[in-house]
Amino acid sequence: MPPSSSPTKRERRKEARPGELLDAALTIFVEKGFAATRVEEVAARAGVSKGTLFLYFPSKEELFKAVVRETISGRFAEWEQELDAFDGDSEALIRYCLHAWWERIGMTQASGITKLVMSEAGLFPEIASFYQQEVIGPAHDLLKRVLKRGMDRGELRQLDLEYAVYSLMSPMIFLVTWKHAMAPCTPPSQKIDPIGFIDCQLDLLLRGMLYHPDTTHRPGAPSSTCC
Repeated sequence: MPPSSSPTKRERRKEARPGELLDAALTIFVEKGFAATRVEEVAARAGVSKGTLFLYFPSKEELFKAVVRETISGRFAEWEQELDAFDGDSEALIRYCLHAWWERIGMTQASGITKLVMSEAGLFPEIASFYQQEVIGPAHDLLKRVLKRGMDRGELRQLDLEYAVYSLMSPMIFLVTWKHAMAPCTPPSQKIDPIGFIDCQLDLLLRGMLYHPDTTHRPGAPSSTCC
């Protein structure tokens, strides 16, 4: 009989190892932080030896970088394409961006990476620098494109783009920090609905807190009483 063209069990296992290692590393990095994570524990969680882990990732730092690229920064090309193809107005685009980020990153385990970097940046500046270059910088540029698009279309007034971008990023950073720090200890009466929080923040950013009785509320826009 001719040899089978399907991969052997050993070959399939070898191909699966990088993904299994990244999944295990993400879980332990989020649970324990960068400093407390041991590569031996990651390897054991993935069912391989430490030597096998080092075949794919020569150091814990390189393992962490691979996790970030796999779960967050590797998706920016996809998001850029979505921005290019988006046909709605600026309010719809901004809302879409924040909702999509929460659904694809915030709701996942990868959201814990943000808290990890913020809490350990002083101890591991090389990790913070990497995260700035791979995640914060591209996210900043993408949101600047979103806001500049709105200004060019006459849908947004002229803004200080640098600070306006941080105004959009800040609520998302709060959400993931809350999720991985305070949420487990929060009483039910103080639980936060992420989508409700995002919509409220957008309402505040787009319309402010002051009451303007002569301003017509746009149909379909969230109520100013949302928060």
